[in-house]
Amino acid sequence: MSNATIRSARPSVRMFPLVAPLRLVRPSDMWFKPATSVVFASAVPNLTLFAVDRLDLVMYTMAGSLCALYGHNLPYARRARAVAGVVLAMVIGMAVSLVAASLTGSTAVLIAVGALLAAVQKILCDATRIGPPGPVIFTFVTSAALFGPQRLGQVPGHLALVLAAGVVSWLVTLAPALIRREGPERRATARALDAAAAYADHPGHRTRHAAVAAVHGAWQALLASGRPTSARRALECLVVHAEAALAAGLPGGPAAPAAPGPDRLRDWARRTRGRGPVPVPPPAPGTSEELFGIDAERAARRAGGRHEARRALLRRLAPGSPLLPIGVRALVGCALAGYVSQAAGVGRPYWAIVTAAALYQANVSLSWNRALQRTLGNLLGVLVFAAVLPLSRVSPLALIGCCLFFSFAAEALITRNYWLGSVAVTPMALLVMEFGGTYPAGELIGDRVLDTVIGAAMGLLGAMAVTNRRATGRLEQALADTHRARAHAVHALAAPQPTPAALDAARRRLTGSLVELREADDAAAGEWWQRALPQEQVLAAEQAGHRTLAATATRRGLIAPAQENGAV
Repeated sequence: MSNATIRSARPSVRMFPLVAPLRLVRPSDMWFKPATSVVFASAVPNLTLFAVDRLDLVMYTMAGSLCALYGHNLPYARRARAVAGVVLAMVIGMAVSLVAASLTGSTAVLIAVGALLAAVQKILCDATRIGPPGPVIFTFVTSAALFGPQRLGQVPGHLALVLAAGVVSWLVTLAPALIRREGPERRATARALDAAAAYADHPGHRTRHAAVAAVHGAWQALLASGRPTSARRALECLVVHAEAALAAGLPGGPAAPAAPGPDRLRDWARRTRGRGPVPVPPPAPGTSEELFGIDAERAARRAGGRHEARRALLRRLAPGSPLLPIGVRALVGCALAGYVSQAAGVGRPYWAIVTAAALYQANVSLSWNRALQRTLGNLLGVLVFAAVLPLSRVSPLALIGCCLFFSFAAEALITRNYWLGSVAVTPMALLVMEFGGTYPAGELIGDRVLDTVIGAAMGLLGAMAVTNRRATGRLEQALADTHRARAHAVHALAAPQPTPAALDAARRRLTGSLVELREADDAAAGEWWQRALPQEQVLAAEQAGHRTLAATATRRGLIAPAQENGAV
């Protein structure tokens, strides 16, 4: 492929932005889900420990309570498995930390264990694509446990507390299913309708990819949601309309006079998010065949979906995976942060490890953005902590109330911008230490500021020192996969009598490959020291792929020639 690749003139090193990473954005449409879940999941064990006068054990129950932050974007059937896996991973991580803390008092050894845990947690979270919030919660809890007093005989009891709080989190995250079992699918469908409306209003490269990704996410949610119900069937019809509206505006795509306009799409999205019945749209072209194809694909997934998911996970963890350099970055950066913090005189340098671990995103540019956001948020957060510390020391209930408040505030603010959420996360993390005993405020604040600066600096140094040249390889692989997926879709369309199941499965495969191609291109574009990227081929493949999507979505129109614009 390298001989035929058209190289871009994109420089390998660029200036980092200072203002753009700090701008606020609109909050997520589901920010209140993790915010309220973590409050309920924390309140139950915290108040129980208060009742038995054992608030010194809050650190262990908190590990299980924070599992309630995960899985809120997943349908309930998949969420049950995902959050159970999160709880199990948290118990295993805490077991490693607690055993290590009980066997050695060497800070140097504990830093090495913390860095290794952070790297493994980063790789596994990225491979399983669990998140947000991703690996930082695991690293925060397990790193703190490494530097706390621990005896080997206490470990089973403390792990039992983690597991018990994790079970409460699992129940809390699944409780909304009793009220509205199609809630996650409704939100995913509403996002697809809104994204299609945004593209209809302002056609362009950015809005087109956002709409394709949202439609793909809606189909994935519906396919994983379980048996079809009348509400899910109506949601499937709405996604068909979103696809029709998207196809109508694609360059070179076939005409779709029956496609709904943006106002109608937004009205459907508003009603879909609401608590009333799912709106039932008029039939779109090809709706009956579409839904037949969905049922067939759903049945196929039930037969072999878990095996395919396991194979995909193993591929992402293979020795040539582009995730491995990110894991090495986490290992190097967290170790550097811990050892430099120790040399600077911090007795428990876990916050430096957590700060470094929180920086690592898909590429160096995004890691810089996170470093800037994290540093600003933490520095402002220690000021908030200094202001609320006297209130938290009024009584144990006041301390519990402050922690619950900041837990809610963190999730409410973090989707506006990471630095804003960190303003609430920092005092919450510092207040948790108060459950084990009071510390001098000046010492806590000084150590936290020092660890933040050291962790951010060493984390960035690790990101720049460990190159990820596999990012370009991931892009080239995604480009090849997109060519194959488009060729498969063209072949399905060219069949004399294509079956609905085959046609729709081909379209969803092509949609998924286009989403992956865009993610791979964005990730590679933000890396330093890369081979030149095949930008022209990526653009041509995206354009040809979107034209094919338009044809398959409307069931009519001419298909672009197979070799047009460099596409397969």
